[in-house]
Amino acid sequence: MLDHDTDSYYKISRAFLGGPPSGNLTRTHILDNVTLYWLTGTGVLAARSYWESFQARLRRGGQVPPPVTVPVAFSAFPGEIFQAPRSWDQLGYPTLTYYNKPDRGGHFAAWEEPQLFTEELRAAFRSLR
Repeated sequence: MLDHDTDSYYKISRAFLGGPPSGNLTRTHILDNVTLYWLTGTGVLAARSYWESFQARLRRGGQVPPPVTVPVAFSAFPGEIFQAPRSWDQLGYPTLTYYNKPDRGGHFAAWEEPQLFTEELRAAFRSLR
């Protein structure tokens, strides 16, 4: 969890060094989350999607993946590792139906800011009802 990215490192470490929590990233919540991965042995399973994505890119050998045909929603949280501009998202996902730049949150937005993340999900899929 700590070595995932710089933003997460600072937010998580702050909770253990007496700093103010970043949203919902309190010491107790972090320990609960890590313990859940540890006790259920699912840490490797959680990382598998990264490995599978990398393997799929290698198998494609530089070929362009098939176009995305389902509606796509994108929330560009400010603490994310990389924030592509909306124009890039629209090039990669021509079916982009929702784009927003919330004022807080990072790579673990659902964990850091659960209420904001829920609001983003609802707004993203409201037009599909």
